[in-house]
Amino acid sequence: MKIIDTPEQNHLKIAMAQIAPVWLNKSATVDRIKEYIIKAAKDNCELVVFGEALLPGYPFWVSMTNGAQFDSKVQKEIHAHYVKNSVQIEAGELDDICALAKQHKIAIYLGLMERAKNRGGHSIYCSLAYIDNQGKIKSVHRKLQPTYEERLTWAPGDGNGLQVH
Repeated sequence: MKIIDTPEQNHLKIAMAQIAPVWLNKSATVDRIKEYIIKAAKDNCELVVFGEALLPGYPFWVSMTNGAQFDSKVQKEIHAHYVKNSVQIEAGELDDICALAKQHKIAIYLGLMERAKNRGGHSIYCSLAYIDNQGKIKSVHRKLQPTYEERLTWAPGDGNGLQVH
């Protein structure tokens, strides 16, 4: 984790947590994320940023296993596991992370695979959630256009989550 600290007024002390997920294991990855939030808070950071697709991991198998093969049992099983380990925000699956944000008064940007219940719960979006330092999810931005093989697992987003914080 890299800490950026500037002594000037009106600047944020941020942590960039470039960590690996516990691949396709939502609960273990959430535990790792919480560990790094606590580390950033101990360093008096005001914002911690986690990368794209951290929770529960990037779908790299698609380009390595003939992911576009029609009616493949293996692809269906892997994708079903990916869907199962994606996050349903409406179901409270980020509540522990929000509670840590509030407890430590730290804001969080978190890259996650979102299975949006309000969109039927069947599509996966590569999303970026912003949680403020009061533990409130202020926005969820869905990647507008997945690229290359990502299109086999991720649905395209829209502009609703594009906000300035």
